[in-house]
Formats: sequence, C-alpha cells, structure tokens
Amino acid sequence: MLWGLHWLDGAVIIGYLALLFWLGYRFRKLQRNQEEFFLAGRRLRTVVQFFLSFGNATNADQAVAISREVFRQGLGGMWIQYLVLFLTPFYWFIAKLYRRARIVTLSDFFVERFGSQLLASLYAGFTLLMAIIGGAVSFVILGKTTAALLVKPPEAYTAEERHRVELFAEYQRLQARAPEELSQPERQRLEELHERAKRGELRGVISFVEPVTIYLLFAAVVTLYTLMGGFAAAAWTNVLQGLLILIFSCLLLPRGLAAIGSVSELRRRLPEHFFSVFGDPTVTDYGTMTVIAMSLANLVSIIAAAPLVSIAGSARSERPAQIGLLGGMFAKRLVMLLWAFVGLIGAALFAGRLHDPELLWGSLAREFLGPGMLGVMLIGMTAANMSTMDTNSLTYAALFVRHLYMPLRPGYPERHYVFVGRLTVAFTLFGSAAVAIGVNNVLDLFKYFITLPAIFGAPIWLGFLWRRLTRKAVILQVLICLLLYVGIPHLFPILPWTRSHPALTVETEARTEAIRVAATEEDVRQGRARSVGEPIQRTVLIPPTGVFFETVIREHPEDPTSRRLGLGRFHAELWVLSWLGIDLRKWTKADLNTARFAFDALFPFLLLFGLSLVTRPEPTERLQRFFCRLHVSVQPTPEADRQALEEALRNPQWCKAQKLFPDSTWEIGKPSWEDILGFGGSWLIVGLFLAALWALSSLGS
Repeated sequence: MLWGLHWLDGAVIIGYLALLFWLGYRFRKLQRNQEEFFLAGRRLRTVVQFFLSFGNATNADQAVAISREVFRQGLGGMWIQYLVLFLTPFYWFIAKLYRRARIVTLSDFFVERFGSQLLASLYAGFTLLMAIIGGAVSFVILGKTTAALLVKPPEAYTAEERHRVELFAEYQRLQARAPEELSQPERQRLEELHERAKRGELRGVISFVEPVTIYLLFAAVVTLYTLMGGFAAAAWTNVLQGLLILIFSCLLLPRGLAAIGSVSELRRRLPEHFFSVFGDPTVTDYGTMTVIAMSLANLVSIIAAAPLVSIAGSARSERPAQIGLLGGMFAKRLVMLLWAFVGLIGAALFAGRLHDPELLWGSLAREFLGPGMLGVMLIGMTAANMSTMDTNSLTYAALFVRHLYMPLRPGYPERHYVFVGRLTVAFTLFGSAAVAIGVNNVLDLFKYFITLPAIFGAPIWLGFLWRRLTRKAVILQVLICLLLYVGIPHLFPILPWTRSHPALTVETEARTEAIRVAATEEDVRQGRARSVGEPIQRTVLIPPTGVFFETVIREHPEDPTSRRLGLGRFHAELWVLSWLGIDLRKWTKADLNTARFAFDALFPFLLLFGLSLVTRPEPTERLQRFFCRLHVSVQPTPEADRQALEEALRNPQWCKAQKLFPDSTWEIGKPSWEDILGFGGSWLIVGLFLAALWALSSLGS
C-alpha cells in the first residue's frame, strides 16, 4: 500500500486518470485554431453547457470552505459561499450579454467598448496573476484533504510532531472550560497557546504525505489532458466530473448521520446558534448585514469572472448559454446545502479534535469510508477541482495570447498561437502549484476574491449599461482601486514599520457572550445542569481580532506584553474609513466584514460616475457599433449572424427602439417575455432554496 491507501483505492484512481487521458486524446485533432482550442468551435449544446457551468462553478475548495465555516460557526458560516444564491438570477442576463457581445475574452470587451489596448492588457495581466493565486487554493484544499486521509499512527510520530499534538490537546482542554473557571496561570497559558495556534504551531493530526508531491501530480494530470484536447476535452471531462461531484457531495451524509444517531441528537450536540440561518453577529463573523454587503460585492464582481465568457461564448446561441449557465449554477446551490450539512455533522463528531477545520472532509472520509470508497472520495474531490482548473486555465491562456502576446508578435500562423496557449496553460497550472506551497488558510483568500474582481467588475457592468462611461475614467478608477485593493494590502504586511505600528496593529476588544447550548455530561458533573441535553446558558470568550490586519499576533507568544505584529492581508478599506474618526476597535468581526465588503462594492462606482462626468465622451461611431451588437440576437449560422449585424448598423433608429429608455444614455434593452420568465422564475427558485435552508435549520427541533 502506498501512503496507507488500499489497492482498491489505487485501482479506482488509475481508472479515472485513464478515462481523462482518453478524452484528451480523442479531441486532440480538432485543435487547429484559437477558436477551436479556446472555445470548442462555439458548438456546445445545452446539456454540455449545463455540466460545463456546473463543473466550472463547483470545486472542492468551496465544499471545504462551506464545511469549514459551518464547522466553526454553524449555518451562518455558509454565507461565505452561499451568498451567491441571491446573484444566480443575474446570470440570465450575464450569459445573454456575453453571447451577444460575440467576444472571445473579456479583454476583447475593453478593446471593443473603449478602444483601449492598455485596459485590455491590464485586465489580462491582472487576471492571469489572479488565476495563479486562485488556482493555488484548489491545490491547497486537495493537499489538505489528502493529508487528512493519510494520517500517521501516533507510534510513527517524531518527538517534534508528538509535542505539537500534545500542545493542541492542551489548547482544546482549556478552551472547553468556562472563562470564569480558569485560574490566572491557566488564562495566561490559554492566551499563549492561542498565539501559537495563530502561528500554525499546533497540530491535531500528522500526515504521511507532503503536499508538494500532491500539487505536482495534480498539475501534471490537468495539464496533459487539457493540452491534448483543449476546451472540448475540458467540457466533456466536466460532464464526468460533474457526476463525480454529486457522488462525493452525498457520500458522507448517511454514514455520518448514522454515527450520530438521529437529527435530534445532532441538534442536541451543537449550540443553538449553529442552527441560525444568518448567524449571530455577536459570536460569528457573519450577520444579516454582512451577508447583504458580501452579496453586493459579489454581484459587482461576478461579471468580471473571465471563464464566464468562455462558457457563454462556446454555446451555439444565447438560449443554450442562458439555460446551461443558470441550470449549472442552481445545481451548485443544491450541493452547497449538502456541504453545509456535512459541516454540521463534522461539528457534532469532531469538535475539539481538528487543529485545522479544512481537514474535516478528509477526516470524515477516513472515519467512515472503506477500501475503494476512499478512492471514490479522492477522485470526487479531485474532479471538483479539475473541472474548474481546466476551463479556467484555457480562459487565462486565451487572455494572455490575444492581449499580451499577439500585440507584441502579430502575423504568425494560428498553430503558433495555439502552441503559445498550451505553454500558458502549463505555466498557469504549475505556477499555481508553486504559490500553493506558501498558502495555508484558504478562507482568507476566499474573502479576498469576493471583492478583488470588483476593480474590473464595476467598469464592465457600467460599460454594458451606460453610454457615458469613458476610457479615461476607467483607467483612473482601475489604477486607484489597484492601489487600494492590491498595492497597500500587500505592501503594508512586508514593511517592518507598518506591520508593527501600534496604530495599525490594533485589535477589537475581547468580550464574553452568553449562548444557549445543550448540556453535556461534563456540565451535569459540574452541577450546571440536571440532565444531558438540558438547555443551559454558557459564557464564551470572544477573543480579540485584528482591525486592519487579518491576524495580529504577539512577537513572543509567552510574553503578553511583547509588541503586536500584523499578519495576512491589510484591510486598506477599513483604514480609509478610520480617517473619518470611527473607532473600529469597538466593532465586532461581523461589523468589520460588513463595512469592508460594502466599501469594495460601492467605491469603484463612485469613482466611475464622478470621473466620467468630467472627461470627454467616447466616439459615437464606436459606441454605436458596440451597443447595436448587444441588441441583435445571435443567429443560427455565422453568415446569417454577420448579415443581421450589418443590417442593425445601417439602421441606428432600430437599435435605439430596442432600449428601455430610448432618449437616455442608459443602454438597458427591453426585456422579452423569455427574459421576464427566465429572470422571474429564477427568483422563485431562489425562494425554494431559502425554504430548503430554513428546513435544514429546523432539523430535529
């Protein structure tokens, strides 16, 4: 057995890899030009579009992120990902805009709309960098899940490993006691261990496998079948991987629930606030206002997701693009409910046993799945990541080739650019593997990626909808936001004087909160309850959290008077708000998150409106050509489509008549009955999902 895996698990994994390589080999001969390699010749049908959308939108790091936060904070924690539920209906119009725009990449949008190769190149370079960083998340999750599956027995520990595990056990024992029961030395010891935990020095389990090995193997597999078959291979492997995602999402639920006994027992084991749909902002990172602010920020950002152009653009027409994209997104929302349930089961079974909540999936699989089924779980998690990374790597390769490489090396044959695209795919995937080595906490990156695309999302939304938006305004807004959202947040943590400055390393005030929980056997022994399961009030200590830095630690954990140091992202948005004289130290973590996400969503629009009104409008001819295209439906054949576009350009009054507000600078098209039914029906489905979430929160009550 390799790394403790049974031969049946190995056979399952080898069979899955063989099927992937066969699909890549099958489509290799079609890759003659850029449209074939990057968009599968724009001929994918609705069913494949559905699985392409579902597979691209669904990856294992999201499953782990939701389960992680539910494990930590209850159902309210799932909104780190489930906030996209409220955005799903808007994909109906996003798919329509992208397909009618008839662009290959989002950088093409900046060329067509603003005539700016500078903006196109900025977006391409920025997105390629983000792709490498974002891809690292998938590698980290796969590495942690695999590590949790392949755990060393205690007798195989080194002395250092045994010491780290013992420190973690001591930390959990002290945390489990009520604050008023701790002596002063115990409180100091708890604070020291808390500091060491923030540094990653404590471990609940030790794994056989080194993550680097997993990263390199995973990158090699995705690279090989993607290079052979291009977007067509990625699309058809997503059909297979979509089915595997559904399997791995359901695999642990029945066995985990059976181990607990019943849903009533599940509810009895967990605190009451774990079943609050929107969370309790006094004890969690998310409240109702936080969810609203995060949803707003994500709504601004989603249109800047480069893979959406490839997914919508590869459809035969706009209707398969809309139905496939929307259907895939709603399928993802369904499996997210299953992931949340896994988080509740994990909290009931593993509370106090994991030093890192991101190990939950692997720990549950190791506990409940036998030979062969572990292999199915592993390829399911792998498939969830592959289905995202293959299409994403092709999208980012297209951006690089068309808007960074071709402007410098024009006039080469199509096969040359396809070859450069293949090299870019490999660079993106192996670059992500390299970045993953330095990443530990994926939650921080998730919060980061919710808002960062808003830098380009705001001008894309307004670029489609408002004629008055100007090129100079977009350039200035992008540069200012890059400084505020990227430059300062990355610069301040590496400058010694900023990461240790007392005014920047402030923390929120520590506080205690009373929560309702079910009494345990220990509570009965201590006289706090008459019987196990009796509702009681328990006082919990809410430790301070960094205001401007993601994490603030003591330079010397054992010395509570040593200076504070900032770690992780510096929240420049909150720093700007503090200039208004607001004392952020009195806010909760949920309050800080709400303010940050609201700022990220609204600030780019304020800049764009203000700057556009004081800069010269864009040329009328270019605007007419761009916006007329958005009002013309995609035709069945390329020739018919070209003729329809030419006819619309010759008749500007017809294009004007398609607008909801014909005499304004707003380019919002009149909705058709299909649009009303598609958008309105989507909101009805959102209501059904909220009802399902409410039902999940009521289990066992």
